This record gives sequence, structure tokens and C-alpha cells, in this order.
Amino acid sequence: MKFTDAPYFRFPIILFLLLVVIATGSMHTEALAAKKDKYDIIYLLTKDLERALDYKAELETVFDEKVVKKLKVVGRGDEYALIYDGNDSASTVAHTLIKHAELLNKAGFDEPYATKEQNFYSLYNVSYGMGRNEEPLKKKYQQIYGCLGEEVKNNLFIEKTDYGNYALIYRYRGDKTSTTAIAKKHARILQAKKIKTSLTPENNNEVVYGESSLINDVGSGKPLVCTIPAVDTKKSLSEKPLPEKSLPEKIVATPKVVKDVPSRRLGMVSANFSKFEQSIEQYIDTLRKEGRISSDESTGWMVYDLEKNESVIDINADQEFQAASMIKPFVALAYFHQVNAGKLKYTSTSRQKLEAMIQRSNNAATNWVMRQVGGPAKCDAILKQYYGKIFKKAEIKEYIPAGGRTYLNSAPPSDYVRFLIALWNENLPQGKEIRRLMALPGRDRLYHGTTIPKGTLVYNKTGSTAHLIGDMGILVPRTTKGGQFPYAIVGIIERRSKAPNYGQWAHSRSRVIREVSTLVYEELKKEHHLR
Repeated sequence: MKFTDAPYFRFPIILFLLLVVIATGSMHTEALAAKKDKYDIIYLLTKDLERALDYKAELETVFDEKVVKKLKVVGRGDEYALIYDGNDSASTVAHTLIKHAELLNKAGFDEPYATKEQNFYSLYNVSYGMGRNEEPLKKKYQQIYGCLGEEVKNNLFIEKTDYGNYALIYRYRGDKTSTTAIAKKHARILQAKKIKTSLTPENNNEVVYGESSLINDVGSGKPLVCTIPAVDTKKSLSEKPLPEKSLPEKIVATPKVVKDVPSRRLGMVSANFSKFEQSIEQYIDTLRKEGRISSDESTGWMVYDLEKNESVIDINADQEFQAASMIKPFVALAYFHQVNAGKLKYTSTSRQKLEAMIQRSNNAATNWVMRQVGGPAKCDAILKQYYGKIFKKAEIKEYIPAGGRTYLNSAPPSDYVRFLIALWNENLPQGKEIRRLMALPGRDRLYHGTTIPKGTLVYNKTGSTAHLIGDMGILVPRTTKGGQFPYAIVGIIERRSKAPNYGQWAHSRSRVIREVSTLVYEELKKEHHLR
């Protein structure tokens, strides 16, 4: 059977166990031979690397960190596989497969399957140095950020290794031959700076610093070029006060289910963008006719000009949707409210938990943070009592259940936008830290996979369940004059029924959000002279 990017090959677990029993019940010599065989669990086989990386990010929200560490994207010919690299025997992998299948089934994901180790090859990255201290690597990051071309910038990261070291790498994710060629090319470019390159295998290390982290630290809309001097990375964009703007009491009105309609009653959408909003409505309608958005799916879209303090797009913006992981920045706000009130302390442990909650969307970390605040009901009460002008309809009702099946927490796009407005205008406690957390590197649906220029600052949080795909955040692209233009954007697609093929559905709807984000950027580019 040839594996393609079509539906996953589903290996029935019972059949697999039967084969294990038969194998272990065979002659002694055959059993000994079987023990030498090693097996992997495969979640996805595709010709699209971006799809594999997206699905990996989805699975990381379901599994614990021990499993996450063994998730790997590997190559084979022109295909990529997302695997659990357990290097297990048949009997061991059978038990692991059952656990993974049960957990993924509860979360609405596709069924994995086990196979003998095949001729997969590891993917490789380019390394520019390693050390015990992160700060020198941040300075080196700035030195080389503008030197290596646009295709490198948003894949340049500082990772933390298993042994506590930090490594500055370009996540090229190529085979050994092609990555070697890239490493040699970069070595020639960086020779004058006495920066050497080497190859390093893709090990799914924790990423601690990336493009948006750098831009947020530097706090300038000016491009970082190859000759820039070292900058004090402790300085932040938030240290330059921004003019305080009041929150709109009401951004949107007249929510609709399934049918995508604008909010017109309050007339908050700028006249300059009314035609553009209509074009987005027509685009969504076209996607429905083409079957890329189905009849049982509702969508919500908002775009807000943070410079002019006006709406660009309001479509179903006051309709309540599942919040999924997009609720997590709200939990962070409730936590930091208690810190400012002197009821909690922001320690190194809590910092690590909040980073895991926002950057890696870790559900166990989220529940830990909720417990420190006093539980979901307490988080919800804090938001309603102290931030009622922001959260008109948001509801935090539950801890994140095992497998990530959180369907009770909810919020409309308008609440996300009011939160993002307050975050940008520095009207939230510990807003600088919330921005840092939301700028940590991760897979997003607003910038990655779009044509939006590299060097765009991104603060975001994605959300996914078996019923919903979404993203909310602030994009800060550069203008042609070297300034910055900030805008908030929210895209949500929610279906009533569980997706029959989650991986394919999630990938398709993520592409829709990325396409709309691209259209929004191209329109704002005309109005605000973006580069």
C-alpha cells in the first residue's frame, strides 16, 4: 500500500495485538527474532511538511511532556511522517498504542497505528553555537538575524537541550545532504563574524527564543540588518509608554449562527473598510460553496486597527464559540491579577508553568495555574468583577479535561479583541509579561504559512478541539518608512459535529484562517503603506 497525504492508514489495534500474540506464541527462535524488531507509532504520513508540523503541535496539547519529547517528524523519500520514536518491541508498543489511541479518541483525533521501523531518516538543522547561558546566544542571534535571508528569519531559534544547554539553530528540517549544503553556505556568509556552523539532528527540543521574542526585546519597527550592534535584550517594547486609549464599550452586535454576516447596528466598522468586509464575506461564502467550510460550521472574524482604534472586520463577532486553548491568556490574566493583589507570587516555577500553558498549550500546566488562582470559577469571577468592560460573554467553567476535550469554556471574538486592545495599550496587570509569553515561538495560524513579510511581531494564542480551529492575536508588521502598524485579528471556525478525519479537517480550516489573514494584510498594506 502506498501512503499518501490522503486519509491516514488506520492499523486496527485488535489486529495488531493478535499479531503480537501469534508472534509471541510461535517457536522459541522466532520469538527471539521478533524481540529484535523495533516498532514506531505513526500518527500521520504526508508529503506536506507544514501539515506534519501543524499536526505535531496539535498532538502536543494532548500528551504529557514525556510523550511529547518522543514525537518526531522524520522523512522518507518525498514524504514526512509524524511518529512516536519509542524504539519499542512489539509487546511494548502494543500497550503504548492502546494508551495513545484511547487518549486521541477522547480528544477527537485520528487513530494512530504501529509499524516496524522503516527507512525513515532524521531531519537536520543548522547550528550556530551552544552554551550554558542563553544571553550570549541572544546577542549572537541579533548579529546573524539579518544576515541569512528572509527564508531563515522565522525559523531561527534558541533551543534548550535535554542536558540544560542552549543552542542557536536554524530549523531547516532537511536531509543530511541538503542541510550540509545550507550549513556551508551560512558558514561563508558568517565567516567575517567568526561564527561557525554545524549540523544537528531535529530533536524536538524546547524553543525558548525566536523572531517575535527578538523583535519584542528590541522594541523597534526598524529592520535588524547584518551590521547591527549588540542590543540590551532586557529592554522591551513595553518600556516605551503607548498612548492610553479607552476600551470600546461595545464593538459588535447581531451575532448569527452559521451564516456569516457583518455587525451593522452600531456602525462601528470604518467606512473605508466596509467594502473589504463584504469581500471577506463573499470569500467565506465561496469557500462554503466549494465545500471547504461545511453547512454545519459557524465562523467568526474580527480585525481591529489598534492605531486608529476602529474595527476593520466584524463578522459574527459577538457570537459565542468554544474557547479551546484561546482561553489560556485569560487564565494568565486572572493569575497575574492575584499576583498584583499580593495573593500569589510569580516564581520561577509559576513562570515555567505559564510558559508551558501559553507557548506549548500544555493542559496540565493550565490546570496548575487555575488551581493557584482558586479554580475555574474563581478565574471567571476575577475577570467578570475586575475586567467586566473586556469580558462581556467569556466563560471559564472547567479545568482542561484529560485529552484536552474542553468544550464548556467559551468566548466571542469581540471579547478576544477587547482583551488584545487592553494588552496592547498596557491596561492589564503584568501586561509586559503576558506579551512576552504570547510572543514565545510556536505554530500560529495568523503569520506562519502566509505571505506576511518576515520580521512581523506576533502575539497570539491558537485554539483547537474536535469541533473548533481558531487563533487570536496581534500582528505588528513594519511600514515602508520603518515604523510599526499594530492590528488585532481573530479567526474561528466551529462545527457542530465531531470532525470524522480530524487531521485533514484541522489542516484545511487552518489554511482558511491563514488565507483570510493574508487577505487582511494585503488590504491593510494599501491603507497603511506596509512593506
